[in-house]
Amino acid sequence: MAIDPGSPGDDDRRVEVWDLGQEPVEPHAPRVLRSDDDANRIVLLALPAGEQLQDHQVHEHALVLVLAGRLHVVAGDEERELGPSGMVHFEPAERHEVTAIDDSRLVLFLAPWPGVGHPSRT
Repeated sequence: MAIDPGSPGDDDRRVEVWDLGQEPVEPHAPRVLRSDDDANRIVLLALPAGEQLQDHQVHEHALVLVLAGRLHVVAGDEERELGPSGMVHFEPAERHEVTAIDDSRLVLFLAPWPGVGHPSRT
């Protein structure tokens, strides 16, 4: 949702606000909430219990914030369980996997977007 701050002379600038617990998102259909070149990308995901974001890596710093449910996170030799309000950071090119223990809702923050080496930069 964009809010017009009503400041004269601000051109088309808007403040964006989300109620992350209420925003619609379906399993297997990640929802990009915001994407700014050379800044960040914010993605809302629903991950059903037992499903996994298999071992992978991204070109950006990745922050995963758990809104609801529980996740099992593996990066290298480290394994952690995260619940609501838990957050994990992955370095660019760090291999990791995320498995939903319960039906989960999470936000993925990628920065800078797109990262160095991302196919969209070629």
